[in-house]
Amino acid sequence: MPNKETNQSIRNIAIIAHVDHGKTTLVDALFRQSGLFREGQEVAERIMDSMDLERERGITIAAKNCAVLWKNVKINIIDTPGHADFGGEVERSLSMADGAVLLVDSSEGPLPQTRFVLKKTLESKLKVIVVINKIDRQDARVEEVLNEIYDLFIDLDATEEQLDFPVLYAIARDGIAKHALEDPDENLHPLFDTILETIPGPAYDPSMPFQMLVSDLGYSDYLGRLAIGRVVNGSAKQNEQLICIDAAEEQLPLRVTKLQTYSGLSLQDVKEVGPGDIAVLAGIENVAIGDTICTKAEPSALKRIKVDEPTVAMKFSINTSPLAGREGKFVQSRKIWERLVKESLSNVAIRIEETEDRDSFVIKGRGEFQMAILVETMRREGYELSVGRPEVIYKYVDGKRLEPMEHLFIDCEEVFLGVVTEKLSIRKGRMSNLVNRGTGRVRVEFSIPSRGLIGYRDEFLTDTKGTGVMNSYFSGYEEYRGDFPTRFMGSIVADRAGTAVPYALFNLEPRGRLFISPGEPVYEGMIVGEHNRESDLNVNPCKEKKLTNMRASGKDEAVILTPVLPLTLEWALHFIREDELVEVTPHSIRLRKTVLSASKRHVMGGAK
Repeated sequence: MPNKETNQSIRNIAIIAHVDHGKTTLVDALFRQSGLFREGQEVAERIMDSMDLERERGITIAAKNCAVLWKNVKINIIDTPGHADFGGEVERSLSMADGAVLLVDSSEGPLPQTRFVLKKTLESKLKVIVVINKIDRQDARVEEVLNEIYDLFIDLDATEEQLDFPVLYAIARDGIAKHALEDPDENLHPLFDTILETIPGPAYDPSMPFQMLVSDLGYSDYLGRLAIGRVVNGSAKQNEQLICIDAAEEQLPLRVTKLQTYSGLSLQDVKEVGPGDIAVLAGIENVAIGDTICTKAEPSALKRIKVDEPTVAMKFSINTSPLAGREGKFVQSRKIWERLVKESLSNVAIRIEETEDRDSFVIKGRGEFQMAILVETMRREGYELSVGRPEVIYKYVDGKRLEPMEHLFIDCEEVFLGVVTEKLSIRKGRMSNLVNRGTGRVRVEFSIPSRGLIGYRDEFLTDTKGTGVMNSYFSGYEEYRGDFPTRFMGSIVADRAGTAVPYALFNLEPRGRLFISPGEPVYEGMIVGEHNRESDLNVNPCKEKKLTNMRASGKDEAVILTPVLPLTLEWALHFIREDELVEVTPHSIRLRKTVLSASKRHVMGGAK
């Protein structure tokens, strides 16, 4: 066993919490109380949610770093996403941490996404501090939640040492944390002190030369590619000659042109970094997450970051519709490929593959939500593309087809239990647990194929009138459970190009739900609505009313159309079938058939 020492001037902690349990709010309060901001300084709410999409959706998508100073000890805070689809972010966050703060809502208790990240944390043998947040809620049940947390630790095979965790009670919004419920409400100092006492300083081997594990990548217009990671052993200075060991164990030379560490939310230049520092290093272009940066004299690779296998695949291709190129800045396949390569470099959970068709690519990831976020980000950056329906990735073992399974948790009112169970059983879900505390709400657990959840979330919210909560995590592969219908209704498809007319749409309304409004451009093969029946229906949405010299005795009826709900990207991805695509541009989301020509589709349908 090497002789390990610890760096007591640094603490590296990850913050784990389910979506909406108050993690970003707590980090805001830690910033304010550590003296990071001067008195009266204007500070945005939820500073850690730097992406527009994170602010809009109130979730953390990308893991980010920041640092605060407490009693001359630097606390590096690593924000982790709470959604299992961003599991790749979780794994690389934890590779930089020595401990974790588990934040749990005092009413909802530990939820599945918390379980997912906590499992990874315990496997990494990290120390955990439990913070029960929102204790001022009227429906707070602090003692019960604490018991649920103990049950969760035991369920995840925590060791005796891991079960002996400190507990604090907090109101993150007000910047309050305390050791006991009866303690006075003051500030977050008890949490700061507990972090220093409980979380060990980063351990290192003083006899080893410089080693740094690359856990994240950044980009600067002035410095080029930035490697971000934790210094495991030794120290490095600016302008030092080092090497980078990549996945193929090749040694790439690099000269450190700039060294930075985190100070608050920003970076500060430093001359030297030592063990435990989370450093940002410029000077190498071809670096990937999981690489080791070390000295030339004694090259020694660290264990690479291991990420769970992708479970969902989706096809990205150039936009080939007649309206292509009108709204986007980037429409060429080369530009789309370059953007996807850039994404795969900074997101370890995403894999990209080229296809025989040079204009389309297959993207593999952890979930449909992760894919939707990627497409939404690209469209906001000015890209125009077509995407297919998310499909699960099957495995074949001993001639058997295995499919990814999810452990699904449903929290809903008792009256909706029947419809939820019925819908999930159609999708091959099997109930494994039911908890009814007599409060009018029930918590149900299901084992369900991943493909059964694609497109179910919107349906679930409609069925539970917006009051249900569903969460899931990947539980492994099982034998294929059989086919089930994904959509019962067909599509209403435009049979010619033109502009949608109120008269035509008014006469189409009885045939189903429409997706377009008058004045919108349409083309042959574009899906303009959902048909009331299983079959597809070709229609003319541009048909004008014939004008004649005849006059009606009364006045003509005014055309009043039902308002159309704007399409969201997630809903569109759920709606389409295998022979359909979503056309995504910076300003529009349209649905279309893969084969636009009605006559060709008819011939193909007859061939089946």
